[in-house]
Amino acid sequence: MNTPEPGSRRIAVISDTHMPKKGTALPRACTAELHRADLIIHAGDLSDMGTLEMMRSIGPPVVAVHGNIEEPAVREALPGTAVIEVNGLRIGVVHNGGPAAGRLDRLRRRIPGTGLVVFGHSHVPLLHRADDGFAILNPGSPTDRRRRPRHSMAVVEVTGDGRFEIAFLAVDEPAGPLDPALVSS
Repeated sequence: MNTPEPGSRRIAVISDTHMPKKGTALPRACTAELHRADLIIHAGDLSDMGTLEMMRSIGPPVVAVHGNIEEPAVREALPGTAVIEVNGLRIGVVHNGGPAAGRLDRLRRRIPGTGLVVFGHSHVPLLHRADDGFAILNPGSPTDRRRRPRHSMAVVEVTGDGRFEIAFLAVDEPAGPLDPALVSS
C-alpha cells in the first residue's frame, strides 16, 4: 500500500477472533494496526463481551456484527448486518458470505448500494472485485488460521472520493505483507 493521500481514512479489518478460546490477546502486529486505524471493522465471531469491550478500548471506533458462535450478550449488542460510509464509500459488513459460488453477486444484492462488503466465517483471506469496482473482502483471522498457513487481517485505505485500496497482512511472526498467493480471489 502506498503513502496515504491527504484526507484518506485507514480501516483495520479483522474477523473470527474466537476469543478467549483462541487466546486472550490479539497478535502484536494486529494490535499495532488497530491502533493506527481511523476505524476498526470486525466481521463477527468475537465470541464474548470481553473481546468486544477490548476492541472498543483500543481507541478508534469499532463497527462489528455478530457471528454464529457469539454468547447471547454479544448477539444482543451487535447487529447481524452493518452499513457505514467512509469518505464516500458505503461498506457493508456481515459474518457469513455463504457458499463461494455466486458469493460476489449474492452479497451485492444482500447489501445494495455498497462498494465493498466485508465478511468473515471461512477464515480464508479473500478479495474478489467485479469489473465495475464492487468488491468483497474476507480478512481471514488474526487468531484462528484453521488450515491457512498464516494468521491474517486486512487494511483498507479509502480516499476522499470513495476509491479504496486493500492490503492483506500476516500478523503472526514474522509479521508483514501477506503473500498474495495466500489470498483467494
